[in-house]
Amino acid sequence: MVIRNEDIKELALEVPEGHKHLRAVLVLEDGEEIVLQEAAIANLVRAYITVKTHPTTFRVVLKGKRVDGRKEGYAEWQLMESEEQP
Repeated sequence: MVIRNEDIKELALEVPEGHKHLRAVLVLEDGEEIVLQEAAIANLVRAYITVKTHPTTFRVVLKGKRVDGRKEGYAEWQLMESEEQP
């Protein structure tokens, strides 16, 4: 699926009532809604900044991984840099 800018009717970024973390809601022109949780947004931004600002990095691949022995407050499921980088 490719979502073009003109396919997005509305984008809302908020902390929903009763929650502590951000959510991004993309409402598409066809009425479909895509909701991204804060961790997904943070990983997307982290990868974007890396590719956009690093002089020789043109691709970042993050893969989902269950992390044991993680720091307090961190989720068990994390997107981690993959070895597939060019």
